[in-house]
Amino acid sequence: MPPRVRAPQDIFEQKKTDMTPKTEAELAEMIAAANGPLRIKGGGTRPIGRTTGEELRTSSLSGISLYEPGALTIVAGAGTPLSDIEKTLAKENQRLAFEPMDHRPLLGTTGEPTLGGMAAANVSGPRRIAVGACRDFMLGVRRVDGAGTIIKNGGRVMKNVTGYDLVKLMTGAYGTLGVLTEVSLKVLPDVETMGTVMLHGLPDDRAIAALSTALGSPFEATGAAHFPKSKFGEPLTMIRVEGFEASVTYRAQKLRDLLNGYGDAEIAVGATEGPGSAEGWKWVRDAAAFADQPGDVWRVSVKPSEAAAIAARMSANAVQYDWGGGLIWALADAGHDLRGAIGPFDGHATLIRGIADVPVFQPEPPALATLTKGLRAKFDPRGILNPGIMT
Repeated sequence: MPPRVRAPQDIFEQKKTDMTPKTEAELAEMIAAANGPLRIKGGGTRPIGRTTGEELRTSSLSGISLYEPGALTIVAGAGTPLSDIEKTLAKENQRLAFEPMDHRPLLGTTGEPTLGGMAAANVSGPRRIAVGACRDFMLGVRRVDGAGTIIKNGGRVMKNVTGYDLVKLMTGAYGTLGVLTEVSLKVLPDVETMGTVMLHGLPDDRAIAALSTALGSPFEATGAAHFPKSKFGEPLTMIRVEGFEASVTYRAQKLRDLLNGYGDAEIAVGATEGPGSAEGWKWVRDAAAFADQPGDVWRVSVKPSEAAAIAARMSANAVQYDWGGGLIWALADAGHDLRGAIGPFDGHATLIRGIADVPVFQPEPPALATLTKGLRAKFDPRGILNPGIMT
């Protein structure tokens, strides 16, 4: 008697107590066999958004399959810990230039951030203003859609595209358009040293004006942040430059001279501690000032020129500005509808941590919502991948 061929439902029943596929093919079988919603989980460090369903873990889809330092390209499984990627790149004096944020301090989570989770949420840090976001470094992805079909988009080189750029579409979709299994990324060389120009005691509007001046200069700032209330005491404004030591020293001095009209500026080049050090910029990157503070945390993207005025309407307990004022991190009372307090504005606000009874993500305008609905119907016709996470 020939062996019985397992039906997809048999596979789902067998795996439902351990939804951790070891291969891409096994993941595809599980999704095809699913008879209910699935909650996609990588390293479990970034539980942003509200969704339900059986937990489907991608942590076993791990490992670097290709790394070509000369081609500035790395390819790895979606479940690969970011720490593994960063260690591998560091051996060749390279890095993920977009500086992905580590959400663990802010959200109080454990585990390891993964490559797929980073891509799914388009996680980017302070250097975004200079080099772009995570999606700008995405070369290709492999994914499984909501019907259990394995799909490859993009490749291993950066090139122009016509039509839909599906690689970038997947980046920031939070798993709603497919479960990532492999990610191809462009990487960049690391830098020799870093310098920070610091101004103290500036009010928000003056600080943002100073940041805008620095970013509009020819001195190639790669970070521009402001703390109205910093861990280091009075308000602190920070501008970062990176590169070869002689160039960093020269550009930092020129920036200091340029910004002296806003207040007395100081320089730290190659600092190993304090706000001007690499650790100080990790503090900016991870919104660490709010990590041990009670309350809700919001991430608000705005026009830098409007940042101070919008922050004044938030009724927040504390704020932090990044991206030259284009990104505001806000700490508010638990349950506070910060989006409602701001009112209509040109931007979007996301509830990163908290209990406010409002949509986690900014509600989309009707035309965009219709387009989004159509895309999800195409890539996940049963609506089982992280349902409701972005609504």
